Parts: sequence; structure tokens; C-alpha cells
Amino acid sequence: MSNFEPILSEFFTREELAKELRRSPRTLDRWGVLGMGPPRTPVGREIFYRRASVQKWLVAQELPCGRRDARAGQKSTANQQRAGT
Repeated sequence: MSNFEPILSEFFTREELAKELRRSPRTLDRWGVLGMGPPRTPVGREIFYRRASVQKWLVAQELPCGRRDARAGQKSTANQQRAGT
């Protein structure tokens, strides 16, 4: 008996990850273009996501209870600076 494990067993496909995150595959594409979302591994025309990297990215998205998303606050501050307020 062989201990063979498929080489891509540690990776999600784009569709699998979209389903796990309850997002559309197009959202993952958009995140990739914007430099957001979990790290991606391109193989030819396919995109794969390492499971451990996705889990690490999810942990990094955690916010303390009752706190606003710091990125949203930065965006509104930048908008206020442009508006001169």
C-alpha cells in the first residue's frame, strides 16, 4: 500500500474557496486584482489557495468585539483629508 497523497491536496481551488467563504469566485478574482484576500498560487490559468495560508489570513482578519474595522476608519479619514475637513 502506498502513502501517495495528491500534490494539490493542501490547496483549495478558486471555486472551493469561494464556497467555503460564501463568496462568489468573481469576488476572489476582484480581491486578487486589488491585492486583497488570501495569498494565491497561480498554476497556468488556474489559481489555487493553500489551506494553511487561507487559515492564517482569516485569523489576521479578526477584530476585537465592539471595534470598527480599522481599514474602514482609515478610508473615511483619507476622504476627510481630501475634502479639507
